[in-house]
Amino acid sequence: MLAEEVGSWAKQKHEYLVRYLDISRGVRKNFVGPDKGGTTYIDLFCGPGRAVVRKSGEFIDGSCVAAWKKSVEGGAPFSKVHIADSDEERLHLAEKRLRALGAPVVTHLGRATDTVKVIVKQVNAYGLHFAFVDPFNLGAFDFAIVNELARLKRIDMLVHVSKMDLQRNLGMNIRDQQTAFNSFAPGWKEGIDLTQAQSKIRRHVFEYWRGLVSKSGIATSDHVDMKLITGSKNQPLYWLLLAAKHELAHRFWKTASVSDQPSFL
Repeated sequence: MLAEEVGSWAKQKHEYLVRYLDISRGVRKNFVGPDKGGTTYIDLFCGPGRAVVRKSGEFIDGSCVAAWKKSVEGGAPFSKVHIADSDEERLHLAEKRLRALGAPVVTHLGRATDTVKVIVKQVNAYGLHFAFVDPFNLGAFDFAIVNELARLKRIDMLVHVSKMDLQRNLGMNIRDQQTAFNSFAPGWKEGIDLTQAQSKIRRHVFEYWRGLVSKSGIATSDHVDMKLITGSKNQPLYWLLLAAKHELAHRFWKTASVSDQPSFL
């Protein structure tokens, strides 16, 4: 069956994901049982649920499959697994793989900005929810996704923010040849001095986005706890950070994100 081709860094990204889910399993257990709200895993860009590492040919689980397996292994399986993708074949494959593992999966076909609205309406308002937001680029990471998830009382998000896009495409976004930054961080041009050096503008775009997240009622990781994921030639690819309403979630991430890899740069 179809497997998505990925770089070797995908293994590291998934390692951080399952570390966090494992460390937080005790809290999830408190929400499992009659009249306790349940626990939900949300993956808005789920892909086919399986991947192959480009250079080595090694097959690995996709994020949604890896997350479900870790929740079962830790004795705190999610009550529901909501997966979404704009590609029907990939979504079907992910569903098939999860169902084979006994996961209580619910599928949503469409763009993340649309599927997130449906998911938020369907989950238990009193439950504990975790979302893995792993878009292919900044253009797919519309801030409406954050705003919608922020409506949930208990929500933790592990988020991928493309540093590569900020570096490569800043000039085109400043000149309005691209509009990816407008959806990622609405109002960024009015909130940032565009006469600065591009390195400073990139940093300020990211900080502006963090400020928008904070205004939605969700705190993002401190700089020291943001993980910079790099490529095979040590080129910066993206930041991985936690966005959550409860301080305990940030304490879990602080532990889960400890490694020899660089943090925010």
